[in-house]
Amino acid sequence: MIAMFRIAVLASGRGTNLRALIAAIAANRLDARIAGVFSDRSSAGALALAAAGGIPAKALSPRGFETRLAYDEALFSLIEGVQPDLIVCAGYMRLLSEHVVDARRGRMINIHPSLLPAFKGLHTHRQALDAGATVHGASVHFVTPELDGGPVISQATIPVLPGDDEEALAARVLTREHPLLVDTVGLICAGRVALSGRGQVMFDSAELHAPLSLGDDDRLRIPQRDTA
Repeated sequence: MIAMFRIAVLASGRGTNLRALIAAIAANRLDARIAGVFSDRSSAGALALAAAGGIPAKALSPRGFETRLAYDEALFSLIEGVQPDLIVCAGYMRLLSEHVVDARRGRMINIHPSLLPAFKGLHTHRQALDAGATVHGASVHFVTPELDGGPVISQATIPVLPGDDEEALAARVLTREHPLLVDTVGLICAGRVALSGRGQVMFDSAELHAPLSLGDDDRLRIPQRDTA
């Protein structure tokens, strides 16, 4: 019997992307199981969502740890206890130590609400509006020690509309984040997406030269190259 692909989720907030993963698994659109949900905040909605679904959920406060590395090592000891094949950072708001990231290179992804490499860090929707961007969106990337700087696997785009404010833009991006994350995780579970030893995203064993793009049908595809 082939073991079910195991996912651990790290989240600091409401857990809307976690909800999307749980729904996709329940609908047999994602052949995996959520092995555990972990947070730095005991009040995180993601923990309550996990507990309601019978998923192991644990919070570990950074208070009481002398260094970020000491906290991260304790947290990831808990995470490795559920034996994840993949660790998904879905709204986890703390920087991760280089040591714990390097030890899991290729096994950890993050979803970020911008079209990376544009608008790294916080307040991405405000950054996009302040920059006068006409297109915005979300990205899923492999986690590296550089903040939001790992190789980008996939992206979803939306237009920035006249009159958009941060709230409206954030709400529209979020509706695309969910299918983007679900389909990306599905490709990783199926062994179709991986990170090479040279740090390149591989799709069906070939080097990916541009991020996969989420279509209107909520499925990812290789973008057409400009041959002009």
